[in-house]
Amino acid sequence: MSKKILNTIKTVLFWLMLCALFGFVYFLTYSLAEPKIYDFMTKNVLVQKLSVDKYKKVYGSDDVVLLVIDAKSVEKYRWPWKRELYSTILNYFEQYSNPKLIVHDFILTSPDIDNPLSDAKYYDTVKKTDKLITGFMPALQHWENKNYGKSYDEIFEKKFSVKNVSESNVFYDIFQSLVPFPKDYLMSANNVGHVIAFPGGFSKITHINNIQFFDEVLRNQLPFIRYKGAYYPSIGIKAFLMLNSVNKIVIDKNYITFEGTDLKLKHNLIESLPLVPVRFYKLRDGYYSHKMYSAIDIIESYENLRRNKPPIINPSEFNDKIVVIGANVPAGAGLNDNKNTSIRSEHPGVDFQATVIDNIIHNDFLSVMPQWLNLLITILGILIIYFSIRISNLVKSISSVLLLIFGYILLTIACFYYATVINVITPITMFILTTLVAYTHKYVIENNNKEKVKSALGKYMSQDVMKNVVENIDNLGLGGKKAVVTVLFADIRGFTSMSEKMSAQQVSEILNEYFSEMEPIITGYKGIINKFIGDAIMAVFGEPIQDKNHSQNAVMCGYAMLKRVKELHKKWSKEGKPELEIGIGINTGEVFIGNIGSVNRMEYTVIGDTVNLASRLESYNKTYKTKMLISASVFKEVRGFADIIKIPDVQIRGKANKMDIYEVIKVKMDF
Repeated sequence: MSKKILNTIKTVLFWLMLCALFGFVYFLTYSLAEPKIYDFMTKNVLVQKLSVDKYKKVYGSDDVVLLVIDAKSVEKYRWPWKRELYSTILNYFEQYSNPKLIVHDFILTSPDIDNPLSDAKYYDTVKKTDKLITGFMPALQHWENKNYGKSYDEIFEKKFSVKNVSESNVFYDIFQSLVPFPKDYLMSANNVGHVIAFPGGFSKITHINNIQFFDEVLRNQLPFIRYKGAYYPSIGIKAFLMLNSVNKIVIDKNYITFEGTDLKLKHNLIESLPLVPVRFYKLRDGYYSHKMYSAIDIIESYENLRRNKPPIINPSEFNDKIVVIGANVPAGAGLNDNKNTSIRSEHPGVDFQATVIDNIIHNDFLSVMPQWLNLLITILGILIIYFSIRISNLVKSISSVLLLIFGYILLTIACFYYATVINVITPITMFILTTLVAYTHKYVIENNNKEKVKSALGKYMSQDVMKNVVENIDNLGLGGKKAVVTVLFADIRGFTSMSEKMSAQQVSEILNEYFSEMEPIITGYKGIINKFIGDAIMAVFGEPIQDKNHSQNAVMCGYAMLKRVKELHKKWSKEGKPELEIGIGINTGEVFIGNIGSVNRMEYTVIGDTVNLASRLESYNKTYKTKMLISASVFKEVRGFADIIKIPDVQIRGKANKMDIYEVIKVKMDF
């Protein structure tokens, strides 16, 4: 194969890898970071406007109001409520007010066996209330009793499915059953809508089929579900259908249209579910985006009206309104219906449903920029940045990049201000990545020496070693020199048995903290950490940092390390961590110091008998119950500023003759 063909193949492979990198970063940023920035822009730009005209609506519409079973309500009537209290609420609206619709964000799944008459009264009221929409929930599990499920499905489909739907094979049935109503309630209900919502980003639903992914934020509404071949609307769509004469509903892979109306939903088909972004509104009181009334005020108003007394809330306030009923007592058992949404981590579920209804009945949706246009904008920005860097000097090119990024940020703010969703962080990430790649490509030859330094950095640990490498960058090679240095070994006592009782992560955390505390002490005394050996540290004094007092500095360093470990005992004890004890061995002598290894992989280290003896001394701390042992060569240099006990005639493993070693008791830190 010719060199030219080989270079062509390398070039093609390079660009393919570069495209793969850009594609991977784009997808990762879009999937993980973009939803979070979307939430930020929704909360801080979309719903934070001063004007409230037709095109810049901020608060929820006054046409949709909330009736909440709140803390005040359950203080009056302890939860769980008898169902006849719901009847009281419905009777208030039926007898004294004239709302357009009543939407109950509520799923009744079991009868109140202690109060059957109360249930019967409620069921009768529900049956008589034609304007009432109540919630239901599909389920992913199969029916436990197939015969019961089949019978229930037949009744449910006959009563509640939408018949005039034309669907272009974009759905498939993911739901296998329904959360069933009690039989009497099923027969009494006139109108239902599903209340299910799937958290997640733009390309993935975070939990379906019991699988959870990256976040739990509600950003979308689900207008329709398909169950056993039939179509069922959300409570928002059901409200729209009841308020409008819809001849036919057409669902395709991009839109849901309602013939005879102006409503046309642009949806994003994810996992066979047509998701529509929720257009959130500003919270009026920091909690609800729609006007809120307490359920207890309605109940007491009804009682007052029956006694010809003034009501707490005038029924006329609800005329021609859509009333959304729900429960929300964050501290109440079974009544915390807070949701994690784009505008609030504890957003009342009843207000979320009211927002969905508000979106639909007022055709008030976000305008989502097509992904092909987002991608086109990103590619144009990438090309502008790349060629700007190629043809301009550093100052001009950096200025151009910053100007482009700043301009794009202003564009995204303007888009969100006018309720248009555009990718925010993904293009900016790609612009930054392009800048890095372009500068790398431009200065690859000019920065050849820097690449050499980077290669050298992979072979050395100490900053001082690195400086030495940089100074001799063109003369790197195997070999070294003889030198007199001081070698220090420090090892944790009993760490092996201790680590057997801890997880790998706990061991790592303890070692990292210990090494982090020891490293500045060693460098502070002009030493370098040559290597970490498990839980042991090997440090060298005298090379490559020239220091005539390397023996003294090594001993002071060892004493400071012991002192610091003792200080850390209090902290570790409070944190429930084991209190580490260390042993230190120090020896001074001649070693070979330099590059050991191969041509392609070197290690800057010291070898020789001096190193071995320092390691042996450290291990003898276990035998003599000491903390720091030094050799005779070190003793000669430090006896003037340290309290030392002699341990005579010790047989050192590997040595033919016995020798004296010394325990360091105390060090005068100044000499």
